[in-house]
Amino acid sequence: MTESSSATQKHSETGVPAAPMGRRERKKAATRRAIADAALRLFLERGYDAVGIREIADAADVSTTTLFKHFPVKEALVFDEDAEQEARLLAAVRERPRGRSIPAALCEHALRHRLAAAEGDARFTAFSELVNNTPALRDYGQGMWLRHTSALARVIAEESGLPADDPACTALAHFALEAPRAVHGHDDPRQAVVRAFELLENGWQALGSADG
Repeated sequence: MTESSSATQKHSETGVPAAPMGRRERKKAATRRAIADAALRLFLERGYDAVGIREIADAADVSTTTLFKHFPVKEALVFDEDAEQEARLLAAVRERPRGRSIPAALCEHALRHRLAAAEGDARFTAFSELVNNTPALRDYGQGMWLRHTSALARVIAEESGLPADDPACTALAHFALEAPRAVHGHDDPRQAVVRAFELLENGWQALGSADG
């Protein structure tokens, strides 16, 4: 399993219209992209721990000061587009087909955006292996996902007609974001994720029955 990165998400549809950028913003975005692409290329070639910050800066033709303005820590070089990740996550709940439960929608999101399919993009698979084999990246990536807990809980509450601070909504959000990490190392991670979300589904439905 893995979280999405700047190198993989640029190939996927977000459904979020991009706001027009001025010249200065376009230049900053291009610099950020060049740094992230150089970092990922070096990490994939030699391994995360074997590559230094100065090497990445040189490869992207920027100073280390410029690099740190865009990426405050080394792990952040691998994970980008956090706002787009959150937009996709919330849209999975808000735009789910009629009749689909919230846990089912979140399960589909996890399978699509947080696990590398065997038949998927070879670059995405390589990125997945990089993250899975690097504890610092696994921890950082999971931390990024868990930052979306509050936003996801609010949307779950809105869609369910529950109070914004309902602890059940926070719990569902947290466990839905934690599930892909919890099955790390499983022989069949996709099936394990499905099983984890079946548990969440059963609990969520039971909560609804109790409220009724």
